[in-house]
This record gives sequence, structure tokens and C-alpha cells, in this order.
Amino acid sequence: MAEQIDYSSLKKGGFMRQKQKGYFSLRLAVVGGNLTAENIKTIAEVAEKYGHGYVHMTSRQGVEIPFINFNDIEEVRAKLAEGGVRPGVCGPRVRTVTACQGSEICPSGCIDSYGLAKEFDERYFGRELPHKFKFGVTGCMNNCLKSEENDLGVKGGYVIEYKPDACISCGVCIKACREGALSLVDGKVVLDASKCNNCGRCVKSCPTDAWDHEPGYIVSFGGLFGNQIYKGEQIVPIIKDKETLFRVADAAIDFFDRNANPGERFRKTIQRVGEEEFRRAIQKAYEG
Repeated sequence: MAEQIDYSSLKKGGFMRQKQKGYFSLRLAVVGGNLTAENIKTIAEVAEKYGHGYVHMTSRQGVEIPFINFNDIEEVRAKLAEGGVRPGVCGPRVRTVTACQGSEICPSGCIDSYGLAKEFDERYFGRELPHKFKFGVTGCMNNCLKSEENDLGVKGGYVIEYKPDACISCGVCIKACREGALSLVDGKVVLDASKCNNCGRCVKSCPTDAWDHEPGYIVSFGGLFGNQIYKGEQIVPIIKDKETLFRVADAAIDFFDRNANPGERFRKTIQRVGEEEFRRAIQKAYEG
């Protein structure tokens, strides 16, 4: 049987070879951690009929169905498609985009994490690259999704502006700020911009709406969390618009595609080619 199976093509389509001969664990495409009720029912039916009656929840919000027999693969694909479920991808390409629930659900959220994850998925998912590439989107500075672990991570934040005429000097925002960026001087709040991390806690805590705010994207590059660990770095200031965000993301992934050796992770490419060259490419994209 081994001679008849194109393991590389199957892996590209989400079927990962198991230690049991002729069996595969099927990775499904789950964007931003969300599945519909219909999706879940379909997955359960496939796991019951073609697998061993269970699924595995991966560390990146994915779902895998183990013990799919090689001879059942086409039936499994068709059955999943009926329920709107797509196979995922493995190998050297853009993987599933992960996200928290963001501002649509979570009171702490500053951006629509799931909406952005869907846009990243439509733009990049499955793109062939020298090695795997991971996106992660988290809605606020609580960083539930640990955005800096990803090759490209996005964290939601607020660009803020104080409105003194609306302020009642209650000090609630000062207590809410975890960075010590706010103080009360002569009855007015003073912001130390050098300490502000754009978390937006001042905005969300203020009882009189004394803070104007604009959602933004804090982008980190080159995170690595496997055999070696490296925290992704923020290179440019908080980004206020999606056009600039996607331009920066394009520049990062194009840099990787153009410069990486086969089997080399993004962080390693940046280090080998040069941090300064990469920073110049991202800054150019940021400036448009």
C-alpha cells in the first residue's frame, strides 16, 4: 500500500500520516476557532462512521479526525463538504489563522479578531512557502491568543486622546491603567505617552466618555514557539487602518517567500538575511 499512496499530496490537503499503516489523521480548516452547529454535526458523523468516534482539539484551535482509512478519503471529503467543512493544510504553507472572540463578544476586545482572521484566511490560507507560516489575532492586551508566538501576530489596541472638558477627575482611568501612564495634575488627567501600551482600559473604564479612541493593530513579526522559542517583535507603531495592515503583512510574507531556504522558519530567515534589511522592508510597507 505504501507505494500507492502519495503522502505529500495528502499532507498538503490536511491528511497526516499516522503510525498505523494506511490511516490518517485529518486536520480540518477552522478559521478563528469558530465552527457552526452544522459543521460540528458533520464532523461528529464523519468521526463516528469513518474514524474511531472521537476528534482531537489541537493547540491552534483546530480539529483533527484520527483513524481515517486511505480507502475512505474521497468519501470523507465529500461528506465534509456537504456540511460546509473544509480540510485544512499541513506542510510548507500558510496554516489555519487563529483568533480570540474579540470585540464582537468580549468586553475587553478592541478589534474584531474573528472578522480579521477571516480576512487573513481569504488572503493567505494555503499559500505555498518555504516552510509553514502562522497568523494569530488577539483582541486586546490581555493577549489570550499569545500573538507574539506566531510568525505574524496581531493584537488589538486603542489610539487614545484625552477630552478634558468631559472629565470629572474621578481617577477611575488612573486606577484602571496598569502601566502607570496616567496621573492627576491640578484636577486633570495627564498621559505619559511613553508608558502607554494602547490597552484601552482607560477608555473602557471612564464613566463620562472622556477619552476619544480609535481601534488599531499592534503587529509582531517572527515569533517561534517550537524546538526554539523567540518572541515576535513589534517593528512599526500601532496601525490604524487595514490597508496599511495588509500591506505590512504582504511585505512580511513576501520577504519570507523570497529569502527563506526550504525548511527554514521565518525567524531564522530574518536572522540569517539580516534584521535591518527586514526592518527596512516592513518600514517601507508601513509608509506606503
